Amino acid sequence: MGVNYFVMGPWSHGQWSRPGGDQLGSVRFGSNTADEFRARLQAPWFAYWLRGKGDGKFAEAQLFEGGDDRWRRFDAWPPRNVVRRNLYLLSGGRLAFDAPTDTAGFDAYVSDPAHPVPYRPRPVELTYDPRGSLWAQWMTEDQRFVDDRPDVLTWQTGPLEQDVTIAGDIAGRLFASTTGADADWVVKLIDVYPDTVPDRPGMGGYELMVAGDVLRGRYRRGFERPEPIPAGAIEQYTVDLHQQLYRFQRGHRIMVQVQSTWFPLYDRNPQTWVDNIFLATAEAYRPQTHRIYRTGRYPSHVEVMVLPDSR
Repeated sequence: MGVNYFVMGPWSHGQWSRPGGDQLGSVRFGSNTADEFRARLQAPWFAYWLRGKGDGKFAEAQLFEGGDDRWRRFDAWPPRNVVRRNLYLLSGGRLAFDAPTDTAGFDAYVSDPAHPVPYRPRPVELTYDPRGSLWAQWMTEDQRFVDDRPDVLTWQTGPLEQDVTIAGDIAGRLFASTTGADADWVVKLIDVYPDTVPDRPGMGGYELMVAGDVLRGRYRRGFERPEPIPAGAIEQYTVDLHQQLYRFQRGHRIMVQVQSTWFPLYDRNPQTWVDNIFLATAEAYRPQTHRIYRTGRYPSHVEVMVLPDSR
């Protein structure tokens, strides 16, 4: 029987090994999480396994819960008592746990490879620019920098009446079509702060990406089977947003954004069919119209695991 334990903290690459860890970008954690990890989790671990000190009774999973800013211990991951729920994309830019009942409806946008959505605000400096780089904190950037783009679709809840804690797998499940033969689907799950944050005015309305990732449409049936997308056909796409432990606090909103470029984090898709995108000619890159459906038959949604409130 294998020995398997899991620790997840709120850090950029390697930040756990450096002093502090009290914030990442504009997001503050209320404690020195990197120091806590090394002292309370890492040191006892090596003391036991290398020197035989301690009882070796470690939690199966220890994670830092974003939003509530505290370490939590679980005897299994994902936790055994989570409930799978769907956040549905609805008409009027609404997001809710209630499934759509409409018999028709979609939201559409034109994705133009010549004008891709950047993955962080411009100007984007070199990743390791000696004059300074914000690369390490790009995932905590305020997503309002894309709010006014017509090629980014947004749905959000009203202010939450109670906390919502997600713990475990997250997946975007889109029913979508395109006028092209290929398309990328980027899904972002976002925590929208209240308009007013008394102790930190600069965080009012902040849009913090909790999870995000991308699927290249040609691989919708598997990475070993790239296939063209039939123009106009409604297909299902699953975008794996991996795992997270995060508490959306009462008064905050939950937001989902969908777009089809994330440049230059992800290379541009020509959106026409080419066998090898790396060899695509300039003429192959063309604007295409994408539709995200939100009906009873085609209920696009983000699937999350919700943890009952233990407080």
